[in-house]
Amino acid sequence: MYKYKVSILGTGFIGLCSAACFAEKDIMVLASTHNEKKANMINEGIAPFYEADLQEMMDDIKANKPEFLQCLTNPVKAVLESDISMITQGTPMREDKSIDLGYIESTAREIGVALKQKDDYHLVVVRSTVVPGTSRNLVGKIITEVSGKVPVCNQNF
Repeated sequence: MYKYKVSILGTGFIGLCSAACFAEKDIMVLASTHNEKKANMINEGIAPFYEADLQEMMDDIKANKPEFLQCLTNPVKAVLESDISMITQGTPMREDKSIDLGYIESTAREIGVALKQKDDYHLVVVRSTVVPGTSRNLVGKIITEVSGKVPVCNQNF
């Protein structure tokens, strides 16, 4: 029996390592990437990049509990089928040294599309390098704009 089902939107170093750690702890994970080749590798139990101990974790998950880590190419489906969503997208630096939040914005829109179709409580976590206030002032606003639902942001967290 699983504890929770978590969607992890972004399968880079933070996202996939988090996904593997959750799966090791019997938390069902639906990872999501738009890269079909990467999704196939993850579903085959192959880490698409090197991170210490990641491949060993992937091997263990694939051998002992493959149902705990699946990778989809449809983020809306991943959100709809989970209780918690983690945004783990990259925030590359622009030429002017500011961070590019484009991946965060597009992921927030995808979450909004899913939440518009969902009535259950859903926790959204931003696990990316962002400045203070990004969850409330950008992610929350986009989710509200797309879904029509108002998220609650815990300022003391």
